Amino acid sequence: MSNAGSGERLQDVVDQLQAHVAELRRSRRRLVEAASADRRTIEGALHDGVQQHLVALAVDLQRLAGLLDRDPAAARALLDEMATNMRDALDETTALARRVYPPLLEGRGLASALRSAAESAGVTAVVDVPAVARYSPEITAAVYWTCVEALSSASSGSQATVRVVDADDALTFEVAVAGRHPMERLDRLRDRIEALDGRVSIEEDDLGSRVHGWLPVSR
Repeated sequence: MSNAGSGERLQDVVDQLQAHVAELRRSRRRLVEAASADRRTIEGALHDGVQQHLVALAVDLQRLAGLLDRDPAAARALLDEMATNMRDALDETTALARRVYPPLLEGRGLASALRSAAESAGVTAVVDVPAVARYSPEITAAVYWTCVEALSSASSGSQATVRVVDADDALTFEVAVAGRHPMERLDRLRDRIEALDGRVSIEEDDLGSRVHGWLPVSR
């Protein structure tokens, strides 16, 4: 009986390890697929937005050369139109750069970047982040993008709270929103944090949802 019991316990351990390895493989696949989808989205935005503005500017430059001497008034009107197109192209380029890595995150820290992200999402957010907290770029980016992902589930015009708590060897964060997270989004939240040996849990009720996260931090 003792040997049989030991064998069953050993098989349970093997089964758990196999399930863990299978989940790690699925998580890695989801991370690769999510990164590929992000790149395709950015490529599409560059092609349909910024590139089209640049093509229009190139055409307008050719038109402008022919108007300068022949019709100065039309040339001035075209210059105004070109300036508008240039501003639009710059705005779209700036928005794309923020999607890759927001400058506020490095320049002014996690709290300012999260407030800006909430404003862009149309959400009124209370952001509570330690003012002097300093984490590695990987940890900072993981927390930022996870919070942004959670905020994207909030109803437009609703209120949300984002809280980061600093401990000796770890940080915890919580994002509460008035909305539910699609399963695909929950997978991305977990994959991003678990890739850094962290943990994520989600609570949902009639009022909305809360994302709780924990990450180990090396000083």
